[in-house]
Amino acid sequence: MKLLIVDDHKVVRDGIRRLVEPITITAIAEAESPSEALREFRAMRPDVTILDINLKNGSGLDVLRRLRADDPKARIVIFSMYSDVVYAVSARREGALGYVSKSAPSDELLVALEKAKANEPYVDSETSALMSEHTTRDTGVSDLTRRELQILHMLGDGKSLTEIADGLGVAYKTVANTSTRMKEKLGVERTSDLVRFALETKGGRMLGSGE
Repeated sequence: MKLLIVDDHKVVRDGIRRLVEPITITAIAEAESPSEALREFRAMRPDVTILDINLKNGSGLDVLRRLRADDPKARIVIFSMYSDVVYAVSARREGALGYVSKSAPSDELLVALEKAKANEPYVDSETSALMSEHTTRDTGVSDLTRRELQILHMLGDGKSLTEIADGLGVAYKTVANTSTRMKEKLGVERTSDLVRFALETKGGRMLGSGE
């Protein structure tokens, strides 16, 4: 297996190198920034890429989109510090095969790598349980668009609809209408419920950009 590790912390990259020693690895490359990730990806054409969702110079979700645009068959496992429904749904929607929280047992990352190599999806057990819980509640997370996920993120950061409109460069009415659709999808009545949902799912820390 040719493996690319994208993480802006060397200690994490070193830890992953040690972790994958039991697996047959023919080559390993590393990157710590979005530009390095794309360069190493094109040079190596890895069998699997491990991608941190939080990078100093950009969003891991943005890098995921760029890698998938360069190679739609790219096998990518998101390695995140969050056991997060919104992050996981976003990553899967963008084409990631795997999603593993950094708080998960180390063997779950190994499972995700083997699954990804076989072109099979995998989500760590804790995040999977959270996703099942919210699905059971009919939250409608999987129905949210990128823009709606972005607004959910900004609400979770404590921004008002006016501030969100200013930040996105759109009319207040556009954000208000989008908020209404989000509430319908999530089965909530008030904007405060959207904020509460963002906090419950850690959606306020989502870094993905909207369309």
